[in-house]
Amino acid sequence: MKKLLPALVFALTAGPAFAHLPSGEYGSVASGFTHPLTGLDHILAMVAVGLWASLIGGRALWMVPLAFVGAMFAGFGLSLAGVSLPVIEPMILASTVVLGLSVAAAFRPDVRICAALVGFFALFHGAAHGGELGQATALKFGFGFVVATALLHVAGIALGLGAERFSRRFGATGVKAVRGLGVLTAALGLSLAIG
Repeated sequence: MKKLLPALVFALTAGPAFAHLPSGEYGSVASGFTHPLTGLDHILAMVAVGLWASLIGGRALWMVPLAFVGAMFAGFGLSLAGVSLPVIEPMILASTVVLGLSVAAAFRPDVRICAALVGFFALFHGAAHGGELGQATALKFGFGFVVATALLHVAGIALGLGAERFSRRFGATGVKAVRGLGVLTAALGLSLAIG
């Protein structure tokens, strides 16, 4: 616990991470793959999608991440077609807070409502990816960020299911841990928004 507190304070006081790699310089698939992995806002939202899907369970395990990936790719396509979505960055930051709070509250709506909400936010994530395409080939870049996004969703699902398994063995601790990750996600998203 003594080591966790300084790490938490550091994470909560850190400024926004503008760490995306230049799109055309690292190869199209590699650039697309690294893009969502180099921005804290994207990582937080995509892992939170997996965490939330694991809390809801059942069909949500595949429907919610699939809704995110599909809508994200649609947002990417809109951006490539020249359709500009308003307030892209604020909506991405809002997604980290809203998804984090949904996990923190262990909110379990109908899977279609959850899929619609994550799909709405995913449009903005996809539009951001399209806006940062640079010299990369759209199809290869898109393939790269779809794979990275899916892996982040899988990581969130694995964290959530692992915590659930832990909770069945030792009480409610695992669900509380997942909810705690939701609180941390929302807090980090808020710190990015005001930082």
